[in-house]
Amino acid sequence: MEIRVAIFEDRKLVREAFEAIVNGTPGLTCAGSFANATDLLHSIKKSNPDVVLMDIEMPGMDGITATKMIHSKHPGIRILIQTVFDDDDKVFNAICAGASGYVMKNTTPAKLVESIIEVYNGGAPMSPSIATKVLTLFQKIAPANTVTEQEDIQLSKREKEILALMVDGYSFKAIAEKNFIGYETVRTHVKKIYQKLHVASMTEAVVKAIKHGLI
Repeated sequence: MEIRVAIFEDRKLVREAFEAIVNGTPGLTCAGSFANATDLLHSIKKSNPDVVLMDIEMPGMDGITATKMIHSKHPGIRILIQTVFDDDDKVFNAICAGASGYVMKNTTPAKLVESIIEVYNGGAPMSPSIATKVLTLFQKIAPANTVTEQEDIQLSKREKEILALMVDGYSFKAIAEKNFIGYETVRTHVKKIYQKLHVASMTEAVVKAIKHGLI
């Protein structure tokens, strides 16, 4: 089964480059390519993507607003934000809008492909500089307290180790390499972590980990 990717990018050359990268990668296919988000819901319905590669700065509807609309109407679609900006407000607003991952536009083609696959599999890929900013933001907005009596979360030693790496911005692949375990093993551990934390994404898991002092 191929991962269907919809691309929203206003610059024609960049958009075509993304199309070439996606279509040139086995297991990925470009389901739609759009210069703006003017007719967003129709574009999403037409392309029926699994993952959306979203430019944060577009004429008309910007990427953050578009992300929020897609997340609201189609919560199952994973959204990977691409931008040349890494300021705190845009990082925070994109994640709050429902972005599943956030990478810089100078990311290499290989890393971009890895991020698309990662986000499709439930991860939250972020460039190192972005991961650092996200962690700092979460620490500011999530009060440092312990788990409440109403929510006794029991994580295994391995699950805590993996959760700590997730908080530090490691991708599933990097976690697997660091722990000398398989990629699918990491996915299995992460699914169990999500179940125990009652969350559906890495971003939510990271926020809860910090808020409840789980690591």
